[in-house]
Order: sequence, then C-alpha cells, then structure tokens
Amino acid sequence: MNRNKLYWILQILGWLSFGLINLFFVSLERGLSAVQIGAFLSLAGFYLVSTHSLRYVIKKYGWLNRNFTQLITNTLFALAILSVLNTSAQILINLVFDTLNPDQDFRLVVISVNIFVSFLFYSLWAMLYFLIHFLDNYNQSLKYQAKINEIQLNHLKSQLNPHFIFNALNSVRALVDEDPKKAKLAITQLSNILRFSLMMDKKRTIEFENEINTVKDYLNLETIRFEERIRVFYDIDPVAYEYKIPPMMLQTIVENAIKHGISNRVKGGTIEIKCYEGLTDDLYIQVKNSGQLQLPSQTKKKEREGHGIDNTIQRLKLIYGNRASFKIFNSGSDFVITEIKIPKQTLTLG
Repeated sequence: MNRNKLYWILQILGWLSFGLINLFFVSLERGLSAVQIGAFLSLAGFYLVSTHSLRYVIKKYGWLNRNFTQLITNTLFALAILSVLNTSAQILINLVFDTLNPDQDFRLVVISVNIFVSFLFYSLWAMLYFLIHFLDNYNQSLKYQAKINEIQLNHLKSQLNPHFIFNALNSVRALVDEDPKKAKLAITQLSNILRFSLMMDKKRTIEFENEINTVKDYLNLETIRFEERIRVFYDIDPVAYEYKIPPMMLQTIVENAIKHGISNRVKGGTIEIKCYEGLTDDLYIQVKNSGQLQLPSQTKKKEREGHGIDNTIQRLKLIYGNRASFKIFNSGSDFVITEIKIPKQTLTLG
C-alpha cells in the first residue's frame, strides 16, 4: 500500500477512535448529547490537523536526518507548543459549543492538567511516528543490502567490464612512447576508477562530486581510445554538488551511451552531461549522446542482456521509492537522452 495512503488511514482511524473512546466514557457517566459529540469530534479533528502539521515540519526541515540530540530537542519543543495550542483549542471548542465553565476551565491547575494530558497524547503520537519510521528504514536497509548482494557482481561487470579495462590498457600502452606524461595521467585516471568502484559500490549514496570526477576520468580514457570520434560537453549546475547520488550510477549511463551509441557510429559523436536542480528540490541528470534507441524487437537478445540499466532502475527504487525516476528516449533522429531525477533525501516514512 502507498505510504501516504497508509499514513492518512492511520491518522483518521487513530484520532477518530480517540474521539469515540472519550464519548463512550462520557456516555457512561452522564449520557450523550449532540453538543458533546460535536465537541469531542472537533477536538479529535484538532489533534489530527496539529499532528499532520508536525509531520509536515519534520519532513520539510529534515529533522529525521539530524543527530539524536537535535531531533529530541526539536520534538520536545514542538510538542510543548502543540500542547499549549491544544489547550487553547479546547477552551475555544467549549466556547463554541456553549460548554465552557469559566470558574472551572480557567483555573491554573485545570489548564496545567490539560497541557500535560495533551503533551502525553502528542508524545505518544511522536513515538509511534518515529518508531514506524525507523523500523521502515531498517526494513528498507535490509532489502537494499539483500538486493545489492544479489546484483553486485552483475553491477560491477556492467560498470568496469574486462572489455573496458582491456581497451584502456591498450590506449595507455600506445601512449607510453608517444606521450609519456599523458600515459602517466591515464594510468592515474584508470587507478582512480578502479579504486572508486571497489570502495564506493557498496555505499547507498555518495557525494555528487565524487561521482562526476570518476565519470570525467572514465571519459578522458575513452577519449584517448576514440580520439576525435568522441566529443564531451559538461553543463553542471553548482547546486548539483549539494546532492548525493547512488555510486557508479552516472558512469553506468555514460558507458551505455558509448557502448550502444557512439561506438556504433563510424564518425563517432557527442556526449553531453547536464545536471540541474528542478523546482521541487530534485536533481535532474541528463546524458545526451549521438545514436538512436532501438525497440526491444529490433535488438538482439544478447544486446539486451546487460545489467547496467536494470540495476540503475532497481537501485533508484530501493533508495528513493517512487520519488526518483528514470527515462530513456530518442531526441530527434540523431540523439538519445537518458534522464534521471534524484530527490535530495533518501527514502523516509511517508
């Protein structure tokens, strides 16, 4: 079930139950009236709206990504404010339904008790919310680890296959006599890629800067091999460096662009990498390459057996849920565009 839908079901059922339970005990004591029903359901409605507002603040300002001390401090402060507001709302509700008793309801001890009881209810809600969140995150982590163990070998094979390493070493060998300084740089770049893949592939997300630097090393090596047949352009918005993305993801897309696009063209082609922030705090990564995307019916079975694209889609789903997206499509008759949308935060409870 969709997390957001489940959240609203639990919210409505939970606070409706709160109102009905209160009405049940009132009915045992002095019977029920339409005024009492309206008052208690209004109070339940205020609890629903106020807790939803707290959830909105928690998500918007990333409380769940802060350290434990900050989370507890912010939560206690918010619960105290909500408790005072709730007590004020109770007075207004009693006033609206003509059940206000000024001599009783405005006594300091009564107000203090109402604030304390409200604080307990809000604390219970917060504990349940955080518990579900952390259990959900733990479950997602287990799923991610299980899946990453299943696809890791295929993933590495699609990223740094022996064919690429063989070509890179051949290119370096050709440079040793021709341009020793450039050959030394190429060896360093290959070493960076190998080290990066071994160290980063098990991580959930990494800094965008680390990923783009690896991609640049990779493309520099491919430029040695293809020479004038490949042209590379970058358009990176500085805000992209504030994001984290799955390791080797962009490199997968770039390698796919070379393997299925540029390498199949006699005249080669271009690769354009564009990264920018959307209107909703999402990072859009576009890789545009020369070539044409073939339909599955036009593609040989062996060519469809690669794991790179499938693994990328699976990893996006595991890490970000439905908040990330992956598209690949033809742009005109000469280019293919691969577009990935990455949210700023990893998967949390909806």
